[in-house]
Amino acid sequence: MGMPAHMSQLRSVLTELYEGDSPRAHRFRYGLLVFDIATIVFIVVSSFLPRLTLLKAADIALGLAVLADFAARLLISRQRGREFLRLTTWADVAAVVSFLAPAVVEGAGFLRILRTLRLLRTYQILDRLRRDIDLFRRNEEAILAATNLAVFVLVMTGIVYATQHRTNPAIGNYVDALYFTVTSLTTTGYGDVTLPGTSGRLISVVVMIFGVTLFLRLAQVLFRPNKVRFPCTSCGLQLHEPDAVHCKACGTIVNIPDEGSG
Repeated sequence: MGMPAHMSQLRSVLTELYEGDSPRAHRFRYGLLVFDIATIVFIVVSSFLPRLTLLKAADIALGLAVLADFAARLLISRQRGREFLRLTTWADVAAVVSFLAPAVVEGAGFLRILRTLRLLRTYQILDRLRRDIDLFRRNEEAILAATNLAVFVLVMTGIVYATQHRTNPAIGNYVDALYFTVTSLTTTGYGDVTLPGTSGRLISVVVMIFGVTLFLRLAQVLFRPNKVRFPCTSCGLQLHEPDAVHCKACGTIVNIPDEGSG
């Protein structure tokens, strides 16, 4: 039995918006990126505010928006079962539950920042950012490395807060959790904030190992010579020196365009 006509039409429209190459699709995905970033800002700011009716209403509105986005992605997926094998899918589920039922999974909504990383990593949005923003095109690797580090820091901050704020007097808000995460990541370890117990020590180990790795990756990208992303027509090598005339891998002339003097 086939899909009803209205559902088939809805799926076609959503597929075009999420995966298409039209101006409307590009605007839609930029809008999703802005929505993701605004949601993260809301989560951070609201953690310092009393739980007023207005904030609870905003939680529900955001939860419904995330749920709609999640349902749309699931509807257009060609392999829906595999979607639930992805970490970002479960991050969406945690975010929806935390927004709509915050007493059940308090703090887990911070994991929604993972969706920003996934959105930025999709081919369509990356390709569009390269076309539209010269700053992104020239500093893509550094921006992605910084995004990876920021996502890791904020997600670990959320995990520290969610697991510690009820039992650890040193973790009273997200700033305390962020302070612990950053001092652990940089291996400064002042010792004024610690996570007790086995689970606390394991969280600290994860922060130090993965955080240092991502930090070193960012430093490597920042301090090595800049390269231009331009695919070689023969071997496909993507990165070249800014003044390269030939591909260093196969010797083909690459003809890298520049901004010109006019």
